[in-house]
Amino acid sequence: MAEQQSGRSGTTHFGYRQVPVEEKAQRVAGVFHSVASRYDLMNDLMSFGIHRIWKFFTVQLAGVRRGQRVLDLAGGTGDLAARFSSLVGPEGEVVLADINRSMLRVGRDNLTNRGVVGNLEYVQADAERLPFPDNHFDCITIAFGLRNVTDKDAALRSMHRVLKPGGRLLVLEFSRPVVPGLNRLYDAYSFTLLPLMGKLVTGDADSYRYLAESIRMHPDQETLRGMMEQAGFERCDYHNLSGGIVAVHRGFKL
Repeated sequence: MAEQQSGRSGTTHFGYRQVPVEEKAQRVAGVFHSVASRYDLMNDLMSFGIHRIWKFFTVQLAGVRRGQRVLDLAGGTGDLAARFSSLVGPEGEVVLADINRSMLRVGRDNLTNRGVVGNLEYVQADAERLPFPDNHFDCITIAFGLRNVTDKDAALRSMHRVLKPGGRLLVLEFSRPVVPGLNRLYDAYSFTLLPLMGKLVTGDADSYRYLAESIRMHPDQETLRGMMEQAGFERCDYHNLSGGIVAVHRGFKL
């Protein structure tokens, strides 16, 4: 189901609930403030470690080279930023951006402790209104963050604006299973086991119930590709991973 929104002064969804548009960002921030300290642990538990393979595939698909400038939006704890940092080398630059200061702090601490320094910058930024010049980045990635953005169309236009001509956007996000019979198993896992794991590991079942709901409210593969095209991206395609539970969308600014 695509996002239902009736303007900045109207309502939008927060999981399955309708909330005032101006409240969604604050509610999402509360979710990530709550889970930031155990975000990586929960990712490993929820995906059985497969999220690392999804992210590796995304990095490979990005085709980043030495000396390039990369923006990792909703960069969280820094998994993608660390890989891009080594690929672009000292001549390049990686900006890890996140709207949530708790996640940004965890990401900065993680990368500093791993010795990933020198070509990294940390910016607290809203994807809908990116604080960067036009035609600035060679590549933008957003992993498991677009579904939390209130106005996805505005965010995609903002990403298009700050990409250089020839640059590319990669969106790694939960999507719609395409394997027959997988939906039923996935629903049972998402709405029963995820909140239970969240309660046991982080003491917060509600945030992981929101996670399951937000995935169902996110646009499906074809809808998201159409949204990217409407925002100005060309040669848009996507790759289903794990039976469509996750998809990587890619588009170019030509």
